[in-house]
Amino acid sequence: MTNIRVGLAGLGVMGWRIAKNLRDAGLLIGVYNRTFDKALRFSREFGVEAFKTPSELARASDVIITMLSDDEAVRNVIAGSDGVLSGLRPGSLVIDMSTISPSVSIELANTIKSRGSEMVDAPVIGTSIAVERKEIVVLVGGSDEAFNRAREVLQYTAKTIVHVGPNGYGLYAKLINNALLGSYVVALAEVVQLGKAFGLNDSVILDVLTKLSSARSPTSELKVPKMLSGDYSVQFALKHMRKDLDIVNREASIRGVPIPMASLALQLYRIAERMGLSEEDFAAVLKVLVKQ
Repeated sequence: MTNIRVGLAGLGVMGWRIAKNLRDAGLLIGVYNRTFDKALRFSREFGVEAFKTPSELARASDVIITMLSDDEAVRNVIAGSDGVLSGLRPGSLVIDMSTISPSVSIELANTIKSRGSEMVDAPVIGTSIAVERKEIVVLVGGSDEAFNRAREVLQYTAKTIVHVGPNGYGLYAKLINNALLGSYVVALAEVVQLGKAFGLNDSVILDVLTKLSSARSPTSELKVPKMLSGDYSVQFALKHMRKDLDIVNREASIRGVPIPMASLALQLYRIAERMGLSEEDFAAVLKVLVKQ
C-alpha cells in the first residue's frame, strides 16, 4: 500500500464516487466542498477529515484532486482566497479532473510549476456508474513524471489512464470526445422521436438502437432506455454538456474549424437549459424535440 496522502476538492456526482474509491484504497485523507455540509456528510460516512478551505486540504496532502464544474470554480479553488496555492507544499501534485477551458488549465499549471509543484489535467470519459465500477477512462495532460505520479493514484478509480501529451492536451482530447457525444445523443433523441412518429413499439426502438444498429454504442445502451422511459436521473448533467460544448465551440472558433453538428447540438442544449432541464441527465435534450 502506498503512503501517498490524497485530498479531494469537489463532491459532486463524480467527485463523491472518486473520493469513495480512493478512500477504499486507503489513500484519501480528507475532502473539501464549497458547501461544507456535504464535506461533513462524506467525512462522517467514510471516516476522513472534512477541510474548511482548499488551502488546509493542500497543506495536509501530497496529491490534491479537483473535480469541479467550470473555469470559475477551478480558478477559485486553486488560486482564490484560501485556495490550494496558498497551502501547496513544494513537490506536491495537483490532478484536475474537471472539464474546463484548456487555456485556463495551462495557466494554472504554469503558476503551480512556478511554486515548485506540478499539475496535470485529467478529465474523465465515463458516467457516475462507470466511476462506481472503476471503469472510467482518464485522459492526462502533463509531464512524463507528473503523469507517472498521477497514475499511481488514478489506478484506484480508473480502468484506463492515457497520457495524451503536455498540459492542456488531456482537455483537448476530452473536448473532441464530448463534441461527438453531445451530437450523438441529440441524434439518438431525434431518431427515438422519429420511431415513435412511425408508430414503432418502444421495444422495437430499443432493440434497433441498442442491439441491432451498426451505430449502437455503450451510449445508446445507456441513453435510449432513459429516453423511452422518461427517467432523466443524472448520469451526466445537461448543464455540464452544454458547458463542454460551449468550450468546444470557443476553441474551434479560435482555430477557424467549422463544427456544424456540434454547434447545432449546442443550440439544442441551450434551449433545454432555458426549459429548466439543467439538472437532468443530458438525454433530456429529447424534451426539446418533443416540444417543437
